[in-house]
Amino acid sequence: MGTQRESVIEHPAHYCEGRKYEPKDVIRDWELNFNLGNAVKYVSRAGRKENNSILQDLKKAKKY
Repeated sequence: MGTQRESVIEHPAHYCEGRKYEPKDVIRDWELNFNLGNAVKYVSRAGRKENNSILQDLKKAKKY
């Protein structure tokens, strides 16, 4: 059984909680390149990561 620290690193709640698939798995399955993968990552966590606003994550996605 993994520790809380491992869970935070390997399966962060802002990507996993309440979801069937993690963004990293979707990115791999869809064979997205670095930029598209980052855009998907930021859109998927928009408003879910502590101290990050939805707008902040969407601006990051737009960057890619």
